Amino acid sequence: MTASNIRARLARDPDLGAGNVLTTLMGLDSGHDRPAFTFDTPVEHIPAWTALTVRQLDERVRARAAALHALGIGRRDPVAVTATGAADNILTFLALARLGAIPALINARLAPEITALYVTRLKAVGVLADAARREALAPHGLTLLAPIEDLGAANPDDAPEPYRFFRDDPVAITHSSGTTGVPKAVLHSHASLYAAIHHRLRMPKAQGTDRILSVLPAPHAATLIALNLALSSESELLAISTQTGPAVVDAIERWRPACVLGFAATWSEMAKTDLRGRDLDSVSLWWNTGDCAHEAHIRRLISHGYRTVSTREGRVRRPGSAFIDGLGSSEMGHSHFFITHTTDTDRYGRCIGRAHAFAEPVVLDPDGNELPAGQVGELGTRSPTLSPGYWNDSVTTHRTRVRGYFLTGDLVYRDEEGYFYHVDRLVDSVDLGGGKRLHTALSEERVLNACPDVADCTVVAVRTDDGVVTDVLLQLDPAADPGADRAEAIRTALGPDVAATLREIVVVDEERIPLGPTGKVRKVALREQYLQAAR
Repeated sequence: MTASNIRARLARDPDLGAGNVLTTLMGLDSGHDRPAFTFDTPVEHIPAWTALTVRQLDERVRARAAALHALGIGRRDPVAVTATGAADNILTFLALARLGAIPALINARLAPEITALYVTRLKAVGVLADAARREALAPHGLTLLAPIEDLGAANPDDAPEPYRFFRDDPVAITHSSGTTGVPKAVLHSHASLYAAIHHRLRMPKAQGTDRILSVLPAPHAATLIALNLALSSESELLAISTQTGPAVVDAIERWRPACVLGFAATWSEMAKTDLRGRDLDSVSLWWNTGDCAHEAHIRRLISHGYRTVSTREGRVRRPGSAFIDGLGSSEMGHSHFFITHTTDTDRYGRCIGRAHAFAEPVVLDPDGNELPAGQVGELGTRSPTLSPGYWNDSVTTHRTRVRGYFLTGDLVYRDEEGYFYHVDRLVDSVDLGGGKRLHTALSEERVLNACPDVADCTVVAVRTDDGVVTDVLLQLDPAADPGADRAEAIRTALGPDVAATLREIVVVDEERIPLGPTGKVRKVALREQYLQAAR
């Protein structure tokens, strides 16, 4: 059976979803011995950086399912999972899903005290953690189950038959970025977490997706989508456990992916990494999800690699890669927008593109009324990919819904052609009065475009007794002059209204910028720091 035939069969399967892709593939009569998943850590007797076939992946998952079944874990049991390695997160998700349990994946960078509070709110039956996380969580009174690194020692033949999933069955709980405090527990169903993949299976396979490097945080919903997309599309996937710029570049040079899948924070990390002399030629596609990416970061990346284009002379390989941008979140279940950038395109200005066919986005005013083209409002969207809601938190679930739309917390506008543009998160935008607003994300975009030697930028705006005060924090390119005067260029880029609030422009080290577990800047923490300093 060819890969295209497998894709076609999967696309027609009404029972297929995020919980049973692996078991469905094992039920087919071919394709079991193709290379599927590679990890940067060992998986029992399989060394790190060695591809597991579909058959080996299934065996390793069944071993873990057998161990978990022996612990009494079964259908509908919410089980917290927190581990530093990508393999432990992904294999444990697949094993728990086989049992019909509900894996609640928790980023290992989340502080132990916040993790404990989050797990308590989940009412999880217990916590599966690796050695580092068990030590950190031990003082917090949680029920720690068997060491996650020991699960693979069980006999795969002792695994029970896989659970039969139905559309609305809960399949996973992931969490929001946690940049404003304790993360929200986002529920995903068997159907919702696979809806976008069903859509993609009915389309031609995208160029560059035969060999995918995932630099997404392993416990994130985007990773669960990526692993099922790779399995369903007959692609090879490498999941790495560290998302720093140097780690990503090292993985590209070692594994030679055609596609790199990551968050906006990944591209920011790479912008701060010296790429001179590094070999990124294997990459034809950079694929962004979560927050939209900055133009300056996109342009740096698409100058590397090669892509295949159709010409009158046939298909030819040209210098320069492609970058797919958009906007998504754990709650959205998948990016609802897409736009492709190459060296030949020029639609930027924080454009997140048009909506996917499965999404119905609108721009809403504070009363839930739809706004016309050109007016900034909050993004609301409807889609089969949406999370059913927040686990054990119906209040927040209903507060984020209006007229059947999910309110994302993003400020956007659309143009007459149907393209959407992201200007800021609602919580980060500041009212300047007189109908004017300061949008921090849009301001960062403008500073980066005005200062090519700035690798990344964070704009912090706070309201004090004396009015709005704005600081611009710069992280420089490795080759930049730290003493250069960029004040005039930055003031011009910000525009007169925002520039009038400008207090300080300062070059900072990475340690100066507080980050959430997924790499997002914790602007709420920065604002608190500045307000405390002003008192």
